[in-house]
Amino acid sequence: MQIHASAPTRIDLAGGTIDIWPLYLYHDQAQTLNAAISLRAHAQIATREDGRVAVSSVDIGRSLEAAESAELAGEGELALLVRLLRFFDAKGLTLTTRADSPAGGGIAGSSALNIAVCGALNQWTRRGYDPETLLQVAMNVEAQAINVPTGVQDYRPAFYGGIAAVELHVDAVRRVALEVDPAQLESRIVLAYTGRPRSSGANNWEIIKRHIDGDRQVFDRFERIRDTAVAMRRALDRQDWDEVGRQVDREWENRKHLAPGVTTPAIDSLIARAKAAGAQAAKVCGAGGGGCLFCYGPPSAVPDVREALARGGARLLDYHIEREGLRIL
Repeated sequence: MQIHASAPTRIDLAGGTIDIWPLYLYHDQAQTLNAAISLRAHAQIATREDGRVAVSSVDIGRSLEAAESAELAGEGELALLVRLLRFFDAKGLTLTTRADSPAGGGIAGSSALNIAVCGALNQWTRRGYDPETLLQVAMNVEAQAINVPTGVQDYRPAFYGGIAAVELHVDAVRRVALEVDPAQLESRIVLAYTGRPRSSGANNWEIIKRHIDGDRQVFDRFERIRDTAVAMRRALDRQDWDEVGRQVDREWENRKHLAPGVTTPAIDSLIARAKAAGAQAAKVCGAGGGGCLFCYGPPSAVPDVREALARGGARLLDYHIEREGLRIL
């Protein structure tokens, strides 16, 4: 017996980091906007006749095997996968994973992999978890693996796909699909890998600590990031593409001042190249410090923006906006 599951990564358009509990409780109308993309994370489960448990990551070239999941070594690069196997009490299987996205890209590759593995193991073990429970499991197990709090937004594009707002309320987290033509948005965004991975957990944790400690500058930046998400959502609803670009630019201006290291000279250089080639705005995906960036502009400027980024040393990533989320075969 075999199960193959995959889940899409995402581009975070606005509102990122504020989705980490408890930050959103301090900012009324907090929300994030994201678009799932076709760079997927893949998980395959195959039956083992010897009853043992094995896990293998194609991307990092590492494998582990034990008589049962509780005996798998749980630290290091395979920590998330090991913890998921333990949680689901997996037996008699080999789990193999791979990713279409670059490591440390800031496009929620680990969250997409998490959802793909959770979906596959949920079906394999017949736990029957409903979507909200599965999302909670994924978020909490990842927090255990990386030893810092995780946000709520990244698991939802992986599970549901599409373009959506994730509304962050006191009583619930709600995903609301946005009525946006994916082709229109896609035609305006160039996605590229800067060549340097980043650690979202480390960057975000420093920002969280400063916020909780009462740093007024961080609080005010998050208020503006919240306002940007609200304004961008309205612009997307009315398909005001120029206004969307203005809000992308505004989001990045506030985000890069949250903490040292969110941007770097290399990132600034790539963004300057893109804007000189006709991009209206650009921002780093995820927590910053490296990873992927996306550049936004009129469709007529996209070829020149792509060329400028390539000349600057970035690796262009081909993608499309993905309507489908978690897929299990």
